[in-house]
Amino acid sequence: MSETVIAVPRTRKCPFSPPPGLAEVRDRAPVTRATFPSGDEAWLITGYAEVRAAMRDPRFSVLVPRALHTKDGVVTAKPGRGSLLWQDAPEHTTDRKLLAKEFTVRRMQALRPNIQRIVDEHLDEMERLGPPADLVSSFAVPVPSMVISDLFGVPVEQRPEFQEIAEAVMGVNPDPEVAQAAGMRLGGMLFQMVQERRANPGEDLISALIGTDDPDGVIDDMFLITAAGTLLIAAHDTTACMIGLGSALLLDRPEQFALLRNDPSLVGTAVEEMLRFLTIGQYGGERIATEDVEIGGVLIRKGEQVVVHALAADFDPALVVDPETFDITRRPSAHLAFGFGPHQCIGQQLARIELQIVFETLVRRFPELRLAVPAEELSFRDEMVFYGVHKLPVTW
Repeated sequence: MSETVIAVPRTRKCPFSPPPGLAEVRDRAPVTRATFPSGDEAWLITGYAEVRAAMRDPRFSVLVPRALHTKDGVVTAKPGRGSLLWQDAPEHTTDRKLLAKEFTVRRMQALRPNIQRIVDEHLDEMERLGPPADLVSSFAVPVPSMVISDLFGVPVEQRPEFQEIAEAVMGVNPDPEVAQAAGMRLGGMLFQMVQERRANPGEDLISALIGTDDPDGVIDDMFLITAAGTLLIAAHDTTACMIGLGSALLLDRPEQFALLRNDPSLVGTAVEEMLRFLTIGQYGGERIATEDVEIGGVLIRKGEQVVVHALAADFDPALVVDPETFDITRRPSAHLAFGFGPHQCIGQQLARIELQIVFETLVRRFPELRLAVPAEELSFRDEMVFYGVHKLPVTW
């Protein structure tokens, strides 16, 4: 353990690599004290084994009193049934079990034809309009928005609002008034949807939840609104970031693009390597110890906050050999891009299927795709919870 309190490295030198100094911190002391943008001092956990241990340990709560990654430290999330991200056991265990039944591998695999249709339609339109194109606004953002909106049965005319709302609430330091207004808009839209589904059930996820066996009466209107809002925003924003950033990475590594173009069977390993290499939750998850816990030989006392840094862990040589090299032929690793333990992403199978279809189809349909501007001119989402690229001008 290091006795020195460091400033957590956050500024990237290369947009496709972790911040310089993060590896040195991990190698020197995988559990160490650090200062964060809020001005608070807390534990920073960067080693792969140590991050996994903390993520699965029930003695760490997600209900933190201070938001370490924001400048003011104010916690804006309001925990509630169905939120998952801001719940501890036993409520989290119960609510996750209710929702997980709708995210089984079999159910997600059944969505493949619809996802393929959505991807094809957007690429058809991109081809019709001709080069150049912004791959983010024309493809990376609308595709996951359509997929998750179809899953929840969101009316077509309301779908553009979800992107606006996601941008308003997913910043590291969002404007409180703007974020609150966006949350109220989303809540109003979802309340109306819930009432409509109760009156006229369909084939969507909200209707399925309404019809779920619920002996304890957990699934009320507020549960449905909270669960739907959390999943809609999180699933849309994370997948959009991965499509945009993954495309930028492939175009920045033309030899990897060529490998996938020449051998589409590599798409599964390519997606897993993108997930590991890009780990878009760029600042780490926050927890607080509910009792004394030892991680990596370091005693973390009750009431002390920690940050579990999945990005640093996914570049740990203990996970993969030569982690700084992006290699789509690499054997899939047990990366932490979807988290680990009780809070592991409930929609990870949907994300994997979506990303596989997206990249296989994109490379097949546009084999000569390339950046339309120098890579150094790209603008990245440094200010957002999930890392990505704002615009991706491409040509072919």
